[in-house]
Amino acid sequence: MQEATFPSASSASSGAPEVAADEEVRMPRLWRRSPFLQWAETIGRAVLLCVIAQTFLIQGYRVFGNCMEPNLRTGERVLGSRLALMQGVQRGDVVVFRPPHKPATAFIKRVVGLPGEVVEIRNNQVFINNRRLNEPYLRRMWHDNRPPERVAAGKVFVLGDNRDQSNDSRMWGELPLDHIHAKAWVRYWPPDRMGFIQ
Repeated sequence: MQEATFPSASSASSGAPEVAADEEVRMPRLWRRSPFLQWAETIGRAVLLCVIAQTFLIQGYRVFGNCMEPNLRTGERVLGSRLALMQGVQRGDVVVFRPPHKPATAFIKRVVGLPGEVVEIRNNQVFINNRRLNEPYLRRMWHDNRPPERVAAGKVFVLGDNRDQSNDSRMWGELPLDHIHAKAWVRYWPPDRMGFIQ
């Protein structure tokens, strides 16, 4: 026979509230998270996200050389966004990459020709599919002629903005898309030149 137990007289008279086994038991107020702890946890998560972004999504780069002058100058520092690559590479994007002929060196150039397009340089002007390309970002005169060339699938044609001083696709060929590491997003140094990269 199963026995049943009952609270003793002493416990019943003690005035302590009874709690059913399936009823929620709340922690004393002393153990609840304070607003300060909630705030600290939010800050901690934000810092963690920034570290992850720096490691996997955003990378800092230092510009060296005059191939992108005057838009980017030696010693300036830029942030490159890897996340932006998920949207695809567009004409006019300034990208950071490792060229096929120097895979250990990071380059920065501007995308001019996209896969499948015909790129031609005629009397110092770029033509895409036989139409002159408007390039408002150029600030210096340059001199070149190049016969029409169709950009291969999975590749782009890149040029520096200071084209008479740039080592780009005219010298070493088209750039494979999978060699691009990031889109140059913003210049953060020096302070007087801080801003988005056009």
